[in-house]
Order: sequence, then C-alpha cells, then structure tokens
Amino acid sequence: MKKGENVGFDFVVLGATGMQGRIVVRDLLEGGYSVLLCGRDKSRILHFLKHYKKTAFKHIEATRISTISRAVKFSKSNVVVNCMEGNWNYEVFKVCARLGVNCVDLGSEISITKKQFSLNGIMKKKNIMCITGIGSVPGIGNIMLRHASEKFDFIQEIDVGFAWDSNIKEFVVPFSIESVIEEFTDSAPIVENGHFKYDKPMNNVITRYHHFIGREQEMFVKHPEHYTFLHYFRNKGLKNIKFYAGFPEHSFKMIMSLIKLGFASKKELNYFGTKIKPVNFLTQLLKQLEMPDGYKEKENLWVLISGKKRAKKKTVLMECFVPPLKGWESSGCNIDTGFPASILAQMIKKGSITERGSFSPEIGVPPSTFFSELRKKNIRVFENGRMIN
Repeated sequence: MKKGENVGFDFVVLGATGMQGRIVVRDLLEGGYSVLLCGRDKSRILHFLKHYKKTAFKHIEATRISTISRAVKFSKSNVVVNCMEGNWNYEVFKVCARLGVNCVDLGSEISITKKQFSLNGIMKKKNIMCITGIGSVPGIGNIMLRHASEKFDFIQEIDVGFAWDSNIKEFVVPFSIESVIEEFTDSAPIVENGHFKYDKPMNNVITRYHHFIGREQEMFVKHPEHYTFLHYFRNKGLKNIKFYAGFPEHSFKMIMSLIKLGFASKKELNYFGTKIKPVNFLTQLLKQLEMPDGYKEKENLWVLISGKKRAKKKTVLMECFVPPLKGWESSGCNIDTGFPASILAQMIKKGSITERGSFSPEIGVPPSTFFSELRKKNIRVFENGRMIN
C-alpha cells in the first residue's frame, strides 16, 4: 500500500510485532485480507510490509491508549484482533466499545475478564461483539466444552489443560515468557463445591499421561476458564474446576532455574542509574533466542467433563491435537493460539457469529464451523477418541 494511502483495512492487529501477533497477521495475509499492523518493534514485521501490498504499520504504546484508538480509527476496520499482553485487554475493549467495532483477544486473568464482561450491556447496545480468550486454552478448550456440554443434563466437574513436547530437548520460549512465569509463580485457583480456593502451583505438581504427548509433569495454574466455565455452566450444576499446565521436562527445569535465579521478579533494580525489572529484561533477552535447526513442537489441549445424562453418569474427554505444521515450524505449537484468533476474526467478518455483547467462546461460536476451520490447518478435534472434524 502506497505511503499515505488508506482505503481501509479488513483487520487491525494490535501487538502485531509479537509472537502471536505475527502468526495472526501471516494467516490473515495469506488468506488474502488487508491488515493494519500495530505494535512497537517495526523491525520484526518488515517482511510482511515488504512482501504483501495490503499492509501498513502504525506504532502504538499500550501505556498510551490514545495511540491504540487512533490506530483503530485509521484502519477503518470493524474487527480488531488484540494480541497484546492480557493486562491491556479491558482498556482495548473500552476503546472498541467507544468506537463501535468488534474485537477478539487471547484472554487475560480473571479480574480483567470480569471487567470485560461488565461491558456486555454497552456492547449489545452498540450491536458489536467483543470476545475474550480465543487462543488454545482459553479458546479451543472453551469451544470444545460448548460442544460437549450439549450432551449433558448435569455437569458436575471439569478438568482442563494443555500438554506439549518437542522433538529436540532444548529450551525454546513456549509462549509469552511473562505469562509462563506467572503460571509457575502466581497462586492458582481451584473451584471446589462452587467456591474458589487458591494454592501455589508448585504445591500441586502431578504426572499425567496424554495420548499424542506421553507422560509429563503438570500443575495447577491460574486461567480465566475457572471463571468463565462457572459463569456459563453453573446453571447446569457445575461445582468443580481444575486447570492443569503440562511442560516437558527440559522446559520445566529451565523455567524453574530462571525463577530461582531471580528473573521472575517484577521488582525494579537499579542498573547504573537505569531502573529495570528482571522479568522485562528476560522478555527482551529471550527474543534473541533462536530455535534449533529441525526443531518441532506438538500439543494436546484437553477438557474432561463429568456429569449426568438422563440420570446416568457420563464422562466426555475432548482433545485437540496440534502437530507440527509444514511451513510454520518456527512458530512451534503457538499456532494453536494464533490460528484460533485469526479464524474467529474471519468468522466475525463473514457474519458467522450472531451473538452480541462481551463474552468468551463458550457461547456464540458455532463449534462445527470453528472445528472445520481448524481441520483445514491439520488441527484435529476428538471426542472420546473419535475425530469429529
């Protein structure tokens, strides 16, 4: 697109220069859409700007919401894909509500999700949809739950989580390192008998087997599903929810070492007159880490639902298998976070979603349509071992 020219874009991607943002941008551009790329580090997406005509770049700062608002207005798009850190999801939802445009994001912690849901009435009045938590988990997992929930009269318990592994046992940043560290260090919620309890992840490490992955260590972590699952399925009797994060041994040990060395700290240090948070330094440092040649990842997302149908006990195990995808190896299994955001944004653009308001993917998203799009990318969904897409 020529300098100064703006005929409008199909999508605007916030955080387009980050790991997930680049996946979303590439998928949309390869689908023939025009995309306004918004972020801080333009050097990381120059190849998109060079090789695709239907692009442009706008510098934004999450701490300056006005820059985000101006970028969305400039795009003339009615669909925002927010791939920034989850701390800013509520602010972005407010911008979209004010401008009357649709939005999807990758999810955030429970307190922010609650604030996003509080905008539901405003967004209904604006006739827009803002969907939070559309990645792997949250995202694919929520839609798998929606599919399975229709087979129950009563749901008592849900276990949900992810497990992943790689062919080369070397440390590669699995996803946002700040999010990973939070999963290892922040107190994790557990819903028991409809009430929230909290405990440290390291107090609840177990070993579990998953088809396609094998046995590996898992732990409780904080995730918005504890809140959104209960929000939408409490009326079906849901009382117990646990979320498990599984990491291969080599990755688990490296993350624990970084934490023990102090890189997880958010306390500012004085480095020769410059204040810096160790976790922020680590984030920038690991951006320089390259994947080993031939490195490939695979992942298993899963939701185990227990309840009753016609007064008889019933259990459904939903699984999503994410193998290495040719041409996307450098993205690892992060494709199962970026792809769903791209798919849902396209579904909004095509009018496939009729729900309005502020919500998460347990409602509004047609599972069959969504699963069909996943299958086109060789991402398979199983119900009790039987592939359904």
